[in-house]
Amino acid sequence: MSISTKIVEYAIKFNSSDIHLEEGSKIALRVNSDIKLIDKVLQKEDMDQLLNELLGEVKLKEYYKSGDLDTSIGLNGLSRIRINAYMAREKRCLTLRILPDNLPDWKDLGLPSEFIKLTKKDRGLVLCTGPTGSGKSTTLAAFINCILETQNKHILTIEDPIEFEFNSTKNSIIHQREVKRDTHSFSSALKGALREDPDIIYIGEMRDLETIQLAITAAETGHLVLGTLHTSSASKTVERIVDVFPADQQEQARLQVSTSLVGIMSQTLCKNIKGTRSLAYELLINTSAISNLIRERKVSQIYSQLQTGSNDGMNTLEQCLQELINNQEITFEEGLSKSSNPKALSENN
Repeated sequence: MSISTKIVEYAIKFNSSDIHLEEGSKIALRVNSDIKLIDKVLQKEDMDQLLNELLGEVKLKEYYKSGDLDTSIGLNGLSRIRINAYMAREKRCLTLRILPDNLPDWKDLGLPSEFIKLTKKDRGLVLCTGPTGSGKSTTLAAFINCILETQNKHILTIEDPIEFEFNSTKNSIIHQREVKRDTHSFSSALKGALREDPDIIYIGEMRDLETIQLAITAAETGHLVLGTLHTSSASKTVERIVDVFPADQQEQARLQVSTSLVGIMSQTLCKNIKGTRSLAYELLINTSAISNLIRERKVSQIYSQLQTGSNDGMNTLEQCLQELINNQEITFEEGLSKSSNPKALSENN
C-alpha cells in the first residue's frame, strides 16, 4: 500500500477534514476544527515518496520551481483530495483537504430550503461566503447537484483546482474547467463562458476586479452565476464587491449589485456536543427592501432587515446560532466564538 493511501485512510478513519504534512515533523490532522498530532514523524524519504505519488513528475517540477502548488486528485477510490504544496523554512510541506467521496445532498448538509429554491432562478448572482474551511465549496456542490438532478441545464464551472467531480445526468450537462490546466485564468475563462451557451456559471473564487466585473455582467445578461468570497457576513460581502471597484465606478457597481444579486449564504462550522460539526449560516434574499439599501448606500442596515425577514426566508448568523444553542446542539461558548454580534445571543433563552 502506498504511503499516501495509508495516511489518507488513517485520516478518514478519524473523520479528519485536513492533513498537515511537513518533512521532519509529526503528522497533524484537523478533527472537528482542532489539530491532533500523531506520533509519527515524516522523514525526508517519506516526503519524497508522497510528493511523487500525489503530484507526479510534471506538477512536481512546477512545485520545485515556484515553491507553491494547488491541485486535486482522486486517490485510489478512497476520496478526492485537494492538495496545497508549499515551502516553509526551506522544508517541503503539504496540506491535504479530504473531500467527500459522494456528491453532497443539500438535505444532508442542513442547508435551508429557501437557499435551495434559488436553484430555480434563471439569472442573477448567488454567493456563498465564509472563512477558509467553512464548507463553501461543499454547499455550492450540493446546489449544483440539485440543479443537475432536477433541471435541464448546461452548467459550466471554473475552478482552481477542481474539487468535486460532477457527471452530466439524463437531465443536464456540465463542463468543469480547471485554471492553469484547461484555461489561463478565471477572467479568461469567464470571457469565453459567455460564448459557450451556459445556463449556470460557477466561479470557484471571485478574487479580483476583472473576475467580479465579468461575473456581474454574466448575471445581468441572463445567466445564474455562483461564486465564493472570503467574507464573514452578507453586508460585508456587498461592501467587498463594491469596494473592489475604483472610486469613480463604485456608484455604478452598487446599482449593478442591487439589481443582479439574488442571494448570499454566509456560513461557518461549529463544534457541536456530539463531537462533530454543525452548520451555522446567515441568509440574505435580495428583496426590494434589500435592493434599496444597497443602492442607497445603507448597507449597515441590512442586518436589521435579516433579523425581521423570516417571511422571506432570511435570518442572521446570530439567530441561527441561538437556535443551535437552544436545541443543545452547540454550547453557548461555541456560539459566542462564532458570532460577530455576541450581544445578540442569550445563554438562557
